[in-house]
Parts: sequence; C-alpha cells; structure tokens
Amino acid sequence: MNILNKATFGGGCFWCIEAIFRRIQGVSQIYSGYSGGALKSTANYNDVCNGDTGHAEVVQVIFDQNKVQYKDLLYIFFASHDPTTLNRQGDDEGEQYRSVIFYHNQQQKTIAHDLIKELQKEYKNPIVTEIIEFQEFYMAEDYHQSYYDNNQKDGYCKVVISPKIEKIIKKYKTQLKPEFQ
Repeated sequence: MNILNKATFGGGCFWCIEAIFRRIQGVSQIYSGYSGGALKSTANYNDVCNGDTGHAEVVQVIFDQNKVQYKDLLYIFFASHDPTTLNRQGDDEGEQYRSVIFYHNQQQKTIAHDLIKELQKEYKNPIVTEIIEFQEFYMAEDYHQSYYDNNQKDGYCKVVISPKIEKIIKKYKTQLKPEFQ
C-alpha cells in the first residue's frame, strides 16, 4: 500500500531542486512554487523575485514513504545546494533563494533538526537552513513546472542545473528512478 507524504524544501532556484527530486525513486509528484512569505494572497514570480512577498522558491514533493524515507530526501536536499550561504545560491541572491525546510509534522521537524546537527560536522561554515512549520504553498506559474526537462538546452539549465543533477546521480545512483539511471 502506498503511503504518500509531503515534503517542502527551498534551496535556491526551484528549477534545480525540482529537476533533482523528479529523478528520485518514490517521488510521485513534484511542484515548483512559493512558501514562507508574510502575504496571505497568492504569490507570483515577479513579486517573489522583487523580494516583495517574503516567500522562498520551493518545491513540494509528494513521496511514497515505502519507497523513500523523509530522511533520505533531506540528504539529497542538502547535497543539492549549499546550506551554508544565507539567502544565496551561486549567482542567485535574495531571500527567495534561502535554504529552508518547511516541516509538515513534528516528526519531520525532529528529523530535520537531528540531521542538521549530524551534517554540521561535514561543513566548515554553519548550516543556515531554516526549519519552519509549513503554512501554505502557492503553485508557481505553469512555465516553471518541469522547467529543466522542458528547457535542457537553455544556458541556465546547461551551466547550473545539469552539473547539480550529475552530482546527485553519482552520489545517489541507487535511489534514482530506472529511467534516470
């Protein structure tokens, strides 16, 4: 029996994180969007990029816990971005690119806190990833969904996203869906 759960992560540009999690076994759906802002209205790309909303670019991952554990998703999340840079990933800078985990229940919160303590030993600088209770998810515009898979020849995809995917493929090969191995 499938036991579906949700996880919500922000680690820079949502195109990168979405492309990575789309390749992981047990992930049945993934959506790019916005979360964590103070505004109670729907977010949109222009407002989020202008820094007017307080939202982060995030992905919402629907996964089968019989095929992939939440902790495994967290390991992949941390391997897919630099959790030690505040409000920045590479050339992408601003609060919308912060490293953040939005937990959906107390168990996710505990697992995230424990894993950060464990992983901190591997980093020279402090991990600045926020752990925040999930409140609301706003779906990004249609053209952001599956962006990498639909635009692999785009310069940003080639230069920024493809190397991140290659890194994850090497490190987590056994956790990839068969079509991505």
